[in-house]
Amino acid sequence: MHPELVAHPAYFEKEIVKLADNVYQAFGFAASNVYMIIGDDGLIIVDTSETTAAAENILAEFRKITDLPIKTIILTHSHRDHVSGASVFAEGGSPEILASTRFSEDSLFVASNHPQPVKAMQVRTKRQFGIGLSYPDEIVGIGVGPGARPLKGMGAGALPPTQRIGDEGAKINIHGIDLELVRAPGETPDHIVVWYPEKKVLICGDNFYRSFPNLYPPRGTAYRDFDSWADTMDLLMGFGPEVLGPGHTKAVFGAGKIKSDLTDYRDAIRHIVDETRNGMDEGLTIDELAHKVKLPDHLAEKPHLREYYGRVDFSVRAYFVGTMGWFDGNPTSLAPLSPKNEAVRFIDMAGGGAAVLASAQKALKDGDFQWGLQLVDRLLNVGYEVDAAKALKAETLRAHAVSQINCPTRHYYIQCAKEIEQGDV
Repeated sequence: MHPELVAHPAYFEKEIVKLADNVYQAFGFAASNVYMIIGDDGLIIVDTSETTAAAENILAEFRKITDLPIKTIILTHSHRDHVSGASVFAEGGSPEILASTRFSEDSLFVASNHPQPVKAMQVRTKRQFGIGLSYPDEIVGIGVGPGARPLKGMGAGALPPTQRIGDEGAKINIHGIDLELVRAPGETPDHIVVWYPEKKVLICGDNFYRSFPNLYPPRGTAYRDFDSWADTMDLLMGFGPEVLGPGHTKAVFGAGKIKSDLTDYRDAIRHIVDETRNGMDEGLTIDELAHKVKLPDHLAEKPHLREYYGRVDFSVRAYFVGTMGWFDGNPTSLAPLSPKNEAVRFIDMAGGGAAVLASAQKALKDGDFQWGLQLVDRLLNVGYEVDAAKALKAETLRAHAVSQINCPTRHYYIQCAKEIEQGDV
């Protein structure tokens, strides 16, 4: 396991964190955070966790602090890990539920303007998040959340918004609390942030967390607008917050620290955009750019930009495809051979299936895992020694997972290895 991931269980230890005299963060109970703001005659909950089980645990902790009724729920965006405990926090009542007019009832599997194949998304989501992997040997954390967390009731407790916030935002007074709800697109276009000016507390959803941003998740998604996400960092800094409550990972305290972290985030995203765009203008292909573009050292070494959740090379590929489409500009790429046809020719040129299998076995032994995977896939494409090739692929995937700092990549490798071993693929 990558040494930086070894520390994740300790980092994500459960905790109720006091952000201000009436603002609390439930941290480490689930993949995402839940916030409670105590008003004069009622409570405001911001985001509701990924499962009903986690929501029940969090509510029990909040009830040790106050017994005021929950009258308002605010959803920063529509990803399932933020909306799925709403029914628990409603406590059988009818709280107002505020969300953006752009809020999708289930944007994790079906984006309103970009219908996606549901089964494929579900399979890939399971792989990305390591759902079903054992803790702590296979899954140690999800990059921005704990690996050990209750999964009962995942997606089960979502409730529809009762009030929509338009793009112009809203200034509201509820339960004696003045809040500003402001549209702030980033990981999703339906993001709103919650600004509590009296306490200088900003709850920013998934626009910032302690990891390189998830500009592209391997589960699949429509293009996430990189430029809008970077611009939102300037918007967040403009509030001048002294406490920043992210959708995942720990809160950030201190105006200077917050400004520095958000500046780094903005600059990292803009660096990916600039370097990829410049490379495209120079005629470089998507594969060349994915291997070429790196964060500068002064950004790459920052704890809040380590690739625990998002990956730079994934982001480069996403920006290329999102702005120019699948064709990389090389005429050879316009009509490539089918994978099977290419594999037949490659294997013949290499001296036959036995030679390629031997090379793949050597690649595993030498730690050249990516090359080994590419070789064994060619064998599978032509149906050569399928059982041996599948076993070799599973072994190579498990070996490749060990050194990964990126949790979604680690999970994807291990989960696919298990699927092969269980005969699911």
